[in-house]
Amino acid sequence: MTVVAVRRRPLWDEEPTLFGRAAKGVVVAVVVLAVLFPLYVVILTSVSPQAAITKAGGLVMVPDGFSLAAYAELLSGGVVSRAVLVSTGIAVFGTLFSTVLTLLAAYGLSRPRSFAHRPLLFVVLLTFLFGPGMIPTYLLVSSLGLIDTYAALVLPGAVAAFNLVVLRSFFMNIPQDLVDSARIDGASEFGILTRIVLPLSKAVTAVIALFYAVGYWNAFFNAFLYLNTPDKWPIQLVLRQYVLQGQPIPGTGGESVIEGAAPLPTLAVKMAVVVIAVVPVLFVYPFVQKHFTKGVILGAIKG
Repeated sequence: MTVVAVRRRPLWDEEPTLFGRAAKGVVVAVVVLAVLFPLYVVILTSVSPQAAITKAGGLVMVPDGFSLAAYAELLSGGVVSRAVLVSTGIAVFGTLFSTVLTLLAAYGLSRPRSFAHRPLLFVVLLTFLFGPGMIPTYLLVSSLGLIDTYAALVLPGAVAAFNLVVLRSFFMNIPQDLVDSARIDGASEFGILTRIVLPLSKAVTAVIALFYAVGYWNAFFNAFLYLNTPDKWPIQLVLRQYVLQGQPIPGTGGESVIEGAAPLPTLAVKMAVVVIAVVPVLFVYPFVQKHFTKGVILGAIKG
């Protein structure tokens, strides 16, 4: 009599039970609620009138009236509207500049016959372990005359080592025969990059650009270190100064500049600043979300 041993599949390959599926649904629901509820409270408070905020004793959780006075005040000119324009300019220019530099550097380091690509890659990888430090970076920026300039917000971190490694790994996965065929046909290295490599790298490039855009939009520490003029502050530094530290926003110190309007609720103004700082990223992310997982996996695993 022959006994056939039945190999049991690993636990993670088994079909999920009804209890398992229900537990996963509960966990996902709790995580989504934990993310969305604070955002809901912030947005609701920012559009609530003074009476609703006073009645709630602070943050509003149940709708009780509607008012856009805080947004009208903030966006009618002054510190916040100027900070939004500054952040937008830094995010757009910084993303384009950093993405282009990272693409060029990653392509050069991915070519086996490029000059000193291994030592240069080793230097890039060292930055994962050893950072320059705040004081040496500040001294370098100061010696270059970049203090109180927007260039100080872009140049020190123009190329992120992680993004460079991800792009390089993806470029190395592109078939070498395709590149050699283009080179035989007379294409230059720049032509190979723009006509062959980049069209095949849309997903990973979109992810890298998203990383840079979110980083530039959310960054405040470099602005805190290098910008001495309040008129040059980005929105995140305004958020820190006026919301976290409780300093009054010029033009909104409890008195509305809109003639005949009631005094603005301070808490509504603060929450409106938070919404203005957060919402742009929430609007941009869905347009590149479809490339996010694909781009990261292709760049990080296949290489």
